[in-house]
Amino acid sequence: MKKFILVIALMTSFITIAQKKNGTVYIEHPAIDVVNSFTQAFVKGDTVKLASLLTDDFKNYNGVSTNPGDKGTDKAKYVKNSYRWFDELDYFSISDYPGAYPDAVEYKEDNKDGEIWVQTWDLLKGVHKETGVKFTSPIHRLIVVTKDNKIKTIINYNNDGIFNELQQSFSDRTNGTIYNHHENINTVRKAVYAFENADLEKALSFYSDDAFFLNINDDLDKPETKDNVKKIRQEFLDAFEITSIDMIGYPDYLEYEMANGRVVMSWWDFHLVRKSDKKKITLPMHISDDFDEDGNITSEILYFNRSALEK
Repeated sequence: MKKFILVIALMTSFITIAQKKNGTVYIEHPAIDVVNSFTQAFVKGDTVKLASLLTDDFKNYNGVSTNPGDKGTDKAKYVKNSYRWFDELDYFSISDYPGAYPDAVEYKEDNKDGEIWVQTWDLLKGVHKETGVKFTSPIHRLIVVTKDNKIKTIINYNNDGIFNELQQSFSDRTNGTIYNHHENINTVRKAVYAFENADLEKALSFYSDDAFFLNINDDLDKPETKDNVKKIRQEFLDAFEITSIDMIGYPDYLEYEMANGRVVMSWWDFHLVRKSDKKKITLPMHISDDFDEDGNITSEILYFNRSALEK
């Protein structure tokens, strides 16, 4: 027991000795006020105010750059580039990320100039005026503020992927082929008309065993399995007589280049008679079916107004 107590005492002493303070973290500090003023000027496109808050030797760095020789962006270029955000985005804003707030850190060691490091966790938002691309991106900034309350350095950490869609949106490009006649369209027609004739076995035979089913009236995070949807559709047939299902216009089969998507979109009028009171109902429906490369339906989303069945 004495040995155990001695070990605990030694461990406690070691942990205590291993700790060493190297400064202070502030939740309120003039350096944070400087950063807030800087952010407001940045969002408003006030380049005069922005420049007044930066030191002459200011540098901005990309924190996720893979270039070890990155020399940063100087003051003049940074101020000029900053205006593009205001000029090119509608609804531009930078705010504290929900639940976060900035910190000001004053280090003791290696800080002969009395500089303050301000850390921010922000949410950048806006809509690009020309392309309509929406920006909603968390960003993290490390900002060095001098004792004269000027910003000397900014290191930005953000996902550069947010710019990919913007860059691609400046030019037209195709993303596959649209068909109005295709074997996958034939498959959808056969499945729908089998359901019209109350042949559930045949209707569901066109779906893969692991297909999932969604209904816009239900929780889209909880898809139904093939077995469950068979029960649901049988309940529908028990409650309604289908007098006919008529195609509206023609289906489109979209074969995408990106992600190899294969989708049939179709539009229908379900002509029904509710068995409980013999009420006639016409139910418009849009169906979106995803296919695998073997021609099986792998997922389906139904779009219709359920309340029309209940009136």
